[in-house]
Amino acid sequence: MQNEKCVVCGKAGEKHHIIFKCEGGLDFPLNYIYLCAEHHRGKKSPHRNRRINLMYKLEFQTKLKNILAKDYYSMDEIIKTLSLNPSQGRSICKKFKIYKEGYKREDIIKRLMGGKFYYDFMLDEFYDDSWNISNDFIDDLDLNLYGNCEF
Repeated sequence: MQNEKCVVCGKAGEKHHIIFKCEGGLDFPLNYIYLCAEHHRGKKSPHRNRRINLMYKLEFQTKLKNILAKDYYSMDEIIKTLSLNPSQGRSICKKFKIYKEGYKREDIIKRLMGGKFYYDFMLDEFYDDSWNISNDFIDDLDLNLYGNCEF
């Protein structure tokens, strides 16, 4: 147990990786929160409740988008901005295409998210991860489905 408090109830918490290591998540401060035993492994935990797991992932992705506000970053900027050690910085950037401006924000976020982006519609109880909807399809999709309708 750590001296950190559960983000849900305030009890003593233990480290929870938002993007699990088995999903490609890294061990760095932004990728974890502290949860008590009940909120970490109980019925309403991210390990046992898909919706709660996705909510934490969406919050993390939003946090990354806010922190990484520029379109391009150098490796040193990535390391400093995300509080990574140099080895983690090299690991993240290893497979990226480097542009003259630096590494692309979207590539960095996608890598930190375990190789995929998350969307609000994934919270729908009928959504199934096996659908494997590509990010290219989602980029082309107008998710404001009712924006032009009058009720």
